[in-house]
Amino acid sequence: MRSDYPSYPNESYSFKRGRDTSFRHRDFDATARDTDRRDSYAGRRESTPSYRRNRDSYSPSARPSRPKRDFKPFPKREKQPKNMIYGLRPVMEAIKAGKEFEKIILQTGLQGGIFQELEYLIHQAGLKAQYVPAPKINFICSGNHQGVVAYLAMVDYARIENVIPGIFEEGRTPLVLVFDRITDVRNFGAMVRTAECAGADAVVVPVQNSAALNEDAVKTSAGALMTVPICREENLKAALHYLKASGIKIFAASEKASMEYTQADFTGPTAFILGSEEDGVSPEFLELCDEQVRIPLMGQIDSLNVSVANGIMLYEALRQRRG
Repeated sequence: MRSDYPSYPNESYSFKRGRDTSFRHRDFDATARDTDRRDSYAGRRESTPSYRRNRDSYSPSARPSRPKRDFKPFPKREKQPKNMIYGLRPVMEAIKAGKEFEKIILQTGLQGGIFQELEYLIHQAGLKAQYVPAPKINFICSGNHQGVVAYLAMVDYARIENVIPGIFEEGRTPLVLVFDRITDVRNFGAMVRTAECAGADAVVVPVQNSAALNEDAVKTSAGALMTVPICREENLKAALHYLKASGIKIFAASEKASMEYTQADFTGPTAFILGSEEDGVSPEFLELCDEQVRIPLMGQIDSLNVSVANGIMLYEALRQRRG
């Protein structure tokens, strides 16, 4: 036993481990050693989060939360419509053949002689193209589109200047519909279906801000889009001036009008202009109208579906004409 250690009762020395087994009972400087150790860990304990230091008081709200991310799933690719064509040459040949288009989409940044020739053909045919970035057009079409995608018109459009004279020559009294910003496909199809059933002669629509005449529109119209002449005009205001010059009286359906629709005379050449459900008929077109009429509403809702209003006006005209 080492002689420098103080003598304690029942002390023993472990030769197996080479140290004094009663060392833990000695208090030669243990208190100072433990104090230094506690001081060395004091700063570390202060930096430890509270939910780790005190497990008993842990709560999920005490733990810092990660910022939530809004993961928006990428939209699924829609089934390719039957009226879609893509590629430089197919679209150019369709333009040369005089085909009608619903929409032409071009990729931004394309260059080259063939692409410039396509832009020239689009301009010469009086068509308009929409320019979109590469990811957008790649999502629209998965084929080898070469930066060009087009939608062929599913109906044969007519010109108002050709339709109205033919109606007068046949001895009939024109009944025309004018759609102002009717963008819902199903509303559009239902309105044309009602127009065909009521014996309307033509439907005038603008090139911009109008529903796409796709498969859904044709299906909703029950085929009426194939029989009623659809006149797509670049300038709807000019088309209204032409109707007035042709002796056709223009009526606008508006909830602000003072005269009810049953008080108006629809027996002569008549055109009804109907606007969007949100804003109604545009003010610039209301100024061109000969009269404004309203459909009385007796309930709490202050507007009708535009397709319903369309049917009410058409069948009032039919009732008056049949006497």
